[in-house]
Amino acid sequence: MHDALQLTPWLGEFAGTFILILLGSGVNASVSLRKTYAENAGWMVVTTGWALGVLCGVLTAQAFGSPGAHLNPAITLSSAIISGDFSHLIGFWSAQLLGAMCAATITWLFFYPHWELTEAQGAKLGIFCTGPAIPHLPSNLFGEIVATFVLVLVAGAIFSHGVSANGPAPGMGPWLVASLVWGIGLSLGATTGYAINPARDFGPRLMHFLLPIAGKGSSNWKYAWVPIVGDLTGAALAGLLLRWAHL
Repeated sequence: MHDALQLTPWLGEFAGTFILILLGSGVNASVSLRKTYAENAGWMVVTTGWALGVLCGVLTAQAFGSPGAHLNPAITLSSAIISGDFSHLIGFWSAQLLGAMCAATITWLFFYPHWELTEAQGAKLGIFCTGPAIPHLPSNLFGEIVATFVLVLVAGAIFSHGVSANGPAPGMGPWLVASLVWGIGLSLGATTGYAINPARDFGPRLMHFLLPIAGKGSSNWKYAWVPIVGDLTGAALAGLLLRWAHL
């Protein structure tokens, strides 16, 4: 008889982030690449796909050993600030980044015949990572800070005593967080593509750079710092507020 798989928080973060990015990048590819059945399906499909990706990623992370199911270095940072415990920071960040990189690779393979048929290099890049609708770095940075601040603040509110003395009803938390991400995408996502997650942006951007994607262009590294600095800043600010509020 084989031993059971060792379920750990690291494995949970890796597996959950993998599912999140695979489904998220998958909906991006479905809408952006030529000759898919969902070609040009639009922003509503993209935001819905990412929200459901969050739901599936959270459930997977919890099943594989990470009850907190961060899937996001920004969430991990805010949780560390709230609790004062930074011991899991590097470990979780590594799991999240590797999960995102593996998911981006599978996305490339899954849609393999469609890359060559798609001429737009920007559309191909947008499947892997975010970019501004209008390049204006101060506004782009502010947008990522605000969107990530909202993500962390409302996620904290969902699980606060002010909403329910014992938190959401069992099993409802992932659905509420997915709805939160859907709302952010619809309301605050259309200017930068709402990374709100440094691993979600950096890991796939790195794979776009490394993989032999047919007809790809630049990976736009000059913008890559915005979803990292902006998201971690927004998360830190929200984490400080939540620590002060004792929600």
